[in-house]
Amino acid sequence: MKDVFIVSDNIVSPLGITSAENFSQVSKMVSGIQMHENAVFSEQPFYASLFDTTQNLLHDHGTEDDTLYERLLITSIADALKNSGVEPGDKKTILIISSTKGNISLLESAAMSPGLKKRMTLQHSAKLVADFFQFANPPIVVSNACISGLLAIITAMRMIRNGQYEHAVVAGADVITKFVLSGFQSFQAISTDRCKPFDAARNGINLGEGAGTVILSSNKNYSDGVKVSGGSVTNDANHISGPSRTGEELGKAIQNTMEDAGLTASDVGFISAHGTATIYNDEMEAKAITLAGLQSVPVNSLKGYYGHTLGAAGLIESIISIHSLKQNVVLPTLGFREMGVSKPLSLSNKLQNLLLNNCIKTASGFGGCNAAIAISKQ
Repeated sequence: MKDVFIVSDNIVSPLGITSAENFSQVSKMVSGIQMHENAVFSEQPFYASLFDTTQNLLHDHGTEDDTLYERLLITSIADALKNSGVEPGDKKTILIISSTKGNISLLESAAMSPGLKKRMTLQHSAKLVADFFQFANPPIVVSNACISGLLAIITAMRMIRNGQYEHAVVAGADVITKFVLSGFQSFQAISTDRCKPFDAARNGINLGEGAGTVILSSNKNYSDGVKVSGGSVTNDANHISGPSRTGEELGKAIQNTMEDAGLTASDVGFISAHGTATIYNDEMEAKAITLAGLQSVPVNSLKGYYGHTLGAAGLIESIISIHSLKQNVVLPTLGFREMGVSKPLSLSNKLQNLLLNNCIKTASGFGGCNAAIAISKQ
């Protein structure tokens, strides 16, 4: 079975427009989440990690006709491709894009028409991005709720392993709009303050926007010293929006991932959890981690830095995990103070310097979907 090496990566977020900038800010425990009073989004104040609209961070990429969603993807991919050695025009290179909402915001600014309907499709945006970089192959779109980013990485890993492609450019993005925010408000899932993953006082999520790109390859010559060593997807089929009450299915995804990567519990240096700070998700995830035998492994959630970035979350949080692994650092969970789940975990609440070789990244989403990947040093 072919190894799948990580070549390069990028994060574009309110904390910075490169992975290095983002990791530096997160290492200093800087959060992009702020309180916003903007009637365009909501009549009520809300906490979220949003781009400053007065700053044109994306002026070097895309055209005036591109949406923010598309410009985020283009900006992130361009930085990741720079000096990577991977050529978009190579038939052995595939582009995979993950998103949950894409250009859904266009519904808020224009009347429905056949042209708008086409413009809003994820595939239309993916083709626009692929054409910008002149990818030789048609792009693949992955959209499966909040596991989309991890599922895109797993899809790329499997395609490279079975020899379909040698390289994969995996990118994900989402932006926050009134449509998106109101949907989560209707579930009463939005926190009234900065989110508190796994904490006894947690009361919901903060949303965030951003983009992430990771480039993968079977060619060790392109390697940056780290690889995707395993991955798995499961579904608990519990409820359209509520997660499993037992955690068995996410637990199985974690176990499958460890088996795929050839890891035991003692090999795992830390877990980057989905950690949305909702009552039921954090409880389910704590049970899943315990069922997988990893309850003593350091765990963190990055939602307190970025909010929930939806289709970009799996990528952004995996990239931070990659840099944590390379720098032998376990990041703290912003907002966590007191254990608030029935299966106590080893929650990281301060910066830890540990000798790290492997980590696990998890995600779960609406419809009962679950995913996990393993990231390992070579």
